[in-house]
Amino acid sequence: MSAHLHHYNTNLKWTGNTGAGTKTYNTYARSFDWHADGKPVIAGSSDPKFRGDPSKHNPEELLVAALSSCHMLWYLHLCADHGITVLGYQDQATGAMEEEKHIVQQNGYTKALGGHFVRVILNPVIRLAKKEDVQEATGLHHLAHEHCFIANSVNFTVEVQPTFEFPE
Repeated sequence: MSAHLHHYNTNLKWTGNTGAGTKTYNTYARSFDWHADGKPVIAGSSDPKFRGDPSKHNPEELLVAALSSCHMLWYLHLCADHGITVLGYQDQATGAMEEEKHIVQQNGYTKALGGHFVRVILNPVIRLAKKEDVQEATGLHHLAHEHCFIANSVNFTVEVQPTFEFPE
């Protein structure tokens, strides 16, 4: 089987120079603008726990959102292929990142660095047209997970805990 290589280009611009650049750790903002050509800008920052702006998206949230949306897109595709009508889909995904305390000496000062995601849990609530589709619809989550490009690119557990609703 031949592989098809896809390329994705993004643009990132640091917007956090408050006048002194990175003269000290406390003198700059962690803000940035991220976009892909022809698409709206996403204002980002680091997590507020790391001196970021809480009103902006952080990379950790974007990783969880990428997993959630990739899974949804594959799931909807598979449901359509299997004749299952999905009327609604929403997900309140959660991610857990473990901060490691590697002590590093840099430029004369000690700093704790490092961390990694240990788990993301997808909690999709799917509204199906027919109750009798729930068993097959549940099984398609496993297949969607296997197909998800983003889930196949991470080295931590991604769990899927679906809930189903039906029209009255």
